[in-house]
Amino acid sequence: MRAQLYGKISSWNDEKGYGFITPGSRGNRIFVHINNLRNHHGQPVLDQRVTFILAKDRQGRTCAADVAFIGKQPKNPVIRKRQKAALILIALFFTALGILTIIQIIPLFIIALYAVASAVTFIAYAIDKSAARKEGWRTAEATLHTMSLFGGWPGALIAQQTLRHKSSKAEFQGAFKFTALLNLAVTTWLLTPRGPELTMAFIEKLETMMK
Repeated sequence: MRAQLYGKISSWNDEKGYGFITPGSRGNRIFVHINNLRNHHGQPVLDQRVTFILAKDRQGRTCAADVAFIGKQPKNPVIRKRQKAALILIALFFTALGILTIIQIIPLFIIALYAVASAVTFIAYAIDKSAARKEGWRTAEATLHTMSLFGGWPGALIAQQTLRHKSSKAEFQGAFKFTALLNLAVTTWLLTPRGPELTMAFIEKLETMMK
């Protein structure tokens, strides 16, 4: 039986699902993949104390296996704050859509469109998160952004904060915020009295120029 060792999480990459453990003896850091955690659903936090055993990966490199958290896993207050803020924002957004629908400013299908697009986008994020952990085929970031642009940004925001996927990559976050704001701007424009009319005129002008 391999000896059980003690250490703490010294680094962790949420996006890729792996990190390193520093043994209690202060030796070399040991690689750990999320699949080697006893609780796959728990996200490690820095300085979390763990027990583990030494093993070999497919390339014969030393890694940690059968990793278990010692005591109650601490919650990251920053992550919890962001999750709460995201859920409140989405709730307010759909509440606003509901009110606008009731007073007949927007049609019902607008809410349905955002709901369906958000659900599909959330699933896409979940699939990509799983693929990242298993080192499988990934969903292109451009695809995720396109889904957000076409109304899936609420689902994307929830996925980023609850699944901890694509939430710490600054470049991705910048592009995501742009797609969300652009979607809101276009939706607002199309719902103005002259929005659809001017949009169709613009499209017809482009078609004429391309002939």
